[in-house]
Amino acid sequence: MKLHFHKVPLQLESSFSIRHDTSFGSLWHYHPELELHYLIRGEGVRFIGDNISNFSPGEIIFMGENLPHKWHCQEEVDPSDQGYGVEAIVLHFSPNFMGSDMLQLPEARLLPLLFEKAKRGMVITDETREKLIPLIKAASKAENLDRLISLLSILKILSETKDYYQITREQSFYQSDKYETERLNVVCSYTMANYSQPITLEHIAAITNLTTTSFCRYFKLMTNKTYYDFLTEIRISHACRFLIEDKMSIDQIADKCGFYNISNFYRQFKKVMGVTPLTYKREYLMTENFSESLYSFA
Repeated sequence: MKLHFHKVPLQLESSFSIRHDTSFGSLWHYHPELELHYLIRGEGVRFIGDNISNFSPGEIIFMGENLPHKWHCQEEVDPSDQGYGVEAIVLHFSPNFMGSDMLQLPEARLLPLLFEKAKRGMVITDETREKLIPLIKAASKAENLDRLISLLSILKILSETKDYYQITREQSFYQSDKYETERLNVVCSYTMANYSQPITLEHIAAITNLTTTSFCRYFKLMTNKTYYDFLTEIRISHACRFLIEDKMSIDQIADKCGFYNISNFYRQFKKVMGVTPLTYKREYLMTENFSESLYSFA
């Protein structure tokens, strides 16, 4: 994917950066630093490489060098809710933050393997996620040598865990100049704002000042997918969220997400998610109820 280079702000007298974010940038971007992203609160849709998925509180993502990404926060939120807005702890570091010889040490033999897996992005799950949350919080407040020890403790857990799944299908992505980045972000922003309405290739191509043929070729090169695949995945990601909220019927959700043919909605949902909307909703609710019973038992 061709994207905008982002220079991560350095913290004075620090070998790596860790900060609290209460707003996320709107541009697709990449940077040479690895990124560990712990979402404390907020919901929306994330774009990482060639993947489009929902994000929700508690999620931990580990991304490798130059992996393009963007978080699009949910706009329809209730300001009276204590979870209003977004908050995350974001950690950036270069592979050789402790010196070029670190990765050659026998004790660090698992780190190059971890950094290679991170090039496709990793969603950290289960017991490992629970172990990392207090460590990430502690790292955000640590100083001096404790700060470095916190990061090494986090990397040790990440390098040894099997509690994760990969995010993208591709490991390498194209890079772009500022003009190409702005064009892609125009497409993304327009699609996110109008996904519930009919969008033709002719119309979206006109927005980018390209012919339909040129736009299709450009978008495929930039994202490794067709525009209609991209649009469908965005619609399905919103449909998943509405199914989880359980406030509308399947027909209403299909209509709200831009599917005006219920059969087509079922077909596209199963193609993207691997299950029917009803199965997805049932499995999610069963998982939630099981988690709640565990917490009650504890």
